[in-house]
Amino acid sequence: MRRLKTLAVVGVGLIGGSFAQALKRADAGTTVVGFDRDPRALERAIALGVIDTAAESATEAARGADLVFIAVPVRQIGAILRDVASSLGPDAIVTDAGSTKAEVVRIARDALKDRLPRFVPGHPIAGRESSGVDAATPELFRGARIVLTPMPETAPDALDVARDCWEAAGGRVAITRPEEHDQIFAAVSHLPHLLAFALVSEIASRGNSQDLFGFAAGGFRDFTRIAGSSPEMWRDIALQNREALLFELDSYAGRLAVFRELIERGDGPALERLMREAKGARAAWIAGTRRSASNE
Repeated sequence: MRRLKTLAVVGVGLIGGSFAQALKRADAGTTVVGFDRDPRALERAIALGVIDTAAESATEAARGADLVFIAVPVRQIGAILRDVASSLGPDAIVTDAGSTKAEVVRIARDALKDRLPRFVPGHPIAGRESSGVDAATPELFRGARIVLTPMPETAPDALDVARDCWEAAGGRVAITRPEEHDQIFAAVSHLPHLLAFALVSEIASRGNSQDLFGFAAGGFRDFTRIAGSSPEMWRDIALQNREALLFELDSYAGRLAVFRELIERGDGPALERLMREAKGARAAWIAGTRRSASNE
């Protein structure tokens, strides 16, 4: 990893705090300046040693930084990019942790203007059930997939630095186009979250919801675990990745209709065949992830 004299972290929650801790562990000489819209989060970040100094604005945090890491909800990224653009040094690099990328890139083109080549869009595929800086850990990205979505304008050295930082944090970096990223994660991340929220919402809306929740056990708990995620964050993701997510919702509804028809017809063999195919696909996916982890 190229040595970073100063790292600026905008948004010192779980992701921002963990990134700061991981890079401080990789290079003890790195000074971390943090900013967060929540003053209490900044106070905790200082108290926990996650950041070294607190800034009063994103603009101040970015001033003099070698790398600016933006870890805020996706709908706030544009405002932050505009705030930091004026204070970036000539060689400073900006990267983010947003869960959607095409819209972030569109906004960045307008916000950063001639500084756009120094921007490396990113998305760490990592998290915990707990949120906030108290949940931050330098191990969060160990073995995690990190997706970087450089633009044609992205400077090669900026991409190299971003990749080196994520690898120093323990991540496994993959490179995709912004649009490809959004299509992939609409299917395997954004859709499952929406389904979990929708199921809990539907059960909660019933007159006998308390009875239903009272009998819910492990299967319901496992399926709906991600409905405990931040509604603000997932609202923004759903709206920013609207087209890809609508496509996935329609595709899922079509497959669900097939299952419904088989149940209505009482077609056990066909229903079992689809379930076996799904079980086999999941088993192959799990086996592949285990092989990847063992090869780390």
